[in-house]
Amino acid sequence: MARSCTFCHKSPPEVTLKNCAKCSATPYCSRDCQKADWKAHKKVCGKGGGNSTGTPGASRADTMLSPPKGLDQPIAKPFTRLDNNTWLHDRPEKDVYRLLIDAYRLRVEDNYNFDGDVDDDSLYGGTPNGLRGFKRFLELAGSSGLLPPWWNADKQRECEAFGMNGSSGQFQDLRCAVEKSDIIEHYGDSLFPMQLRMFAEAVYGRGPGGQNGTTMRKMMASMEK
Repeated sequence: MARSCTFCHKSPPEVTLKNCAKCSATPYCSRDCQKADWKAHKKVCGKGGGNSTGTPGASRADTMLSPPKGLDQPIAKPFTRLDNNTWLHDRPEKDVYRLLIDAYRLRVEDNYNFDGDVDDDSLYGGTPNGLRGFKRFLELAGSSGLLPPWWNADKQRECEAFGMNGSSGQFQDLRCAVEKSDIIEHYGDSLFPMQLRMFAEAVYGRGPGGQNGTTMRKMMASMEK
């Protein structure tokens, strides 16, 4: 039987379905439908253990997706992907844009707090937005081999425009600063700032304050195995 949205019952190709990020089993065609159905869905969400495939013996690391909210398609084993430099691979384009923007914004905040470093091309340097600094961040990420295979000049321009589209009310806005607490609240994961920081460390070759997060990254990746 063809799947359909749990709330409005529309099915492909009329709509595109995505599973609930928490239980990975219940399909919805939009966030509006998911929110409208939450009162009923929350009574059963997650009770299946998060293993929508029903595979016997599947481990918790195999079935947990990160982050719980804030992205169209959360992933399993994010620290393993960070250790393999594939953290951005196999994600929807908009999710890649979101992660790049927030990794940059949090790093600018960290540079200010840990090093007292103010980038002249950032909000902390008095510019109305962080676009110029973000462009440099993207260039470094590309030269480090951290961007997904589909990335090109057109995708970079789309990503930059996405970050400047703050009028839509989106969280990822290059005209607004961000703090660790904002990241945790938006993505619903206390460890998500660590993921963003580890990616930015791979981009710049050093962590905030000159720290080296290699040991922590490998420990977190080992825990996922």
